[in-house]
Amino acid sequence: MSSNQDILIPNKDELNVAYNSYLEDLRLTVAEIEHDVKSHLHLASMPTFKSRVKSFGSYYKKLLRIRPASLFKQPLPVLTDMMGIRVICAFLEDLSVVEKQIIENYDIVEVEKKGAERDFTTFGYESTHILINIPQEIAQKHNLPNGLVCEIQIRTILQDAWAEVEHELVYKSEFSPFDLPLKRKLASMNASLSLADIIFQEIRDYQNKLNNELDKRRYAFYDLADKFSDEKIDDKLEIKLPPAHENLAPASPYVQGTIDDMILDAIQAHNNGQLDRAVEIYTRIINSQPAPNDIVLAVIFKHRGMAYFAQNSFEKALEDFKSSVKYDPKNFRSYYYIGIVCSIMDNEQEALNYFDQSLALNQYQAHVYYRKALSLFHLGDYVAAMAELTKCASLGLDNDDCKRLKINLLKKLEMS
Repeated sequence: MSSNQDILIPNKDELNVAYNSYLEDLRLTVAEIEHDVKSHLHLASMPTFKSRVKSFGSYYKKLLRIRPASLFKQPLPVLTDMMGIRVICAFLEDLSVVEKQIIENYDIVEVEKKGAERDFTTFGYESTHILINIPQEIAQKHNLPNGLVCEIQIRTILQDAWAEVEHELVYKSEFSPFDLPLKRKLASMNASLSLADIIFQEIRDYQNKLNNELDKRRYAFYDLADKFSDEKIDDKLEIKLPPAHENLAPASPYVQGTIDDMILDAIQAHNNGQLDRAVEIYTRIINSQPAPNDIVLAVIFKHRGMAYFAQNSFEKALEDFKSSVKYDPKNFRSYYYIGIVCSIMDNEQEALNYFDQSLALNQYQAHVYYRKALSLFHLGDYVAAMAELTKCASLGLDNDDCKRLKINLLKKLEMS
């Protein structure tokens, strides 16, 4: 006669046999889901992935602890975390992006924010857990128990590090810290990691803001250079240069005096047309004590050269761009910029020399081949110009400027 205890406790040996009968299919299934998840995620910093199938020992312990509704309804009762995929992101901002993309692409059972219920005085494990139904195209290829789902955990690198260490110290150890000083140490460590995540994100936000301003400044420089080049090709084109200085509001009220803050303020001023202010800030950085390192000086001279160029101060721009390559001889963009200024100043032969130096450092610059073609066009070497324009097109650049130059080249070649 069976005791009540026998009825409540599942047979471990029978469960072990059933579990092993599914094990290989579980492993194949989680690997395929991981591959599928990777194909649906699109981020600037691609996450890393970990996946696993729960060991039978862990499965059985949890089964006894939570006793799911399916315990006596099928040969192998299912747990929600029998299969797990962990998506480990670099930055806090990535967590919501990954969550959104998973929700958009899978049949969602549940979304749970682990640790979200804690107040501001409590630190601990944080993670987003999403349960998804097994995609039909994957499930139909494998022998799987009824009701099986896959758990996807989304964490930052530091959240994952904390969870791994906490699991070893608290959940897997027979002795868990219960002494108040030890608990405080654990809480302070988790607080430090949480703060580090926030600081990393703030730095990331700052970089994104700076990069956006850099892109604006770079494209404005190219646009202005194109206008001068257009003027040389088409005498009928009337060029209206931007004013050298516009009385706009200060670019940033938060400048604290660090080089990073000063650079951002200078670039914002530059983009807002406050060229005198931009030049003044760049000059202050160059003359600061202690002197910036060579890489910083190369960047600042390049930026100040662009500001001078926008003011039509070509000699000063040329001098700064040459100073940039002096401090960083591998800066291919600065060689390119020197070539542009030389071309604007009608020194096409010298421009070609600097374009070649830029291409020697990075041969995949379509715009540099276009500029070479333009200089050769002005020198009357139409065959060589067409050859450079062909290289430009092979790298995917075939805009209106390229087409217009090609038309002019064909006309010149027909006349020769």
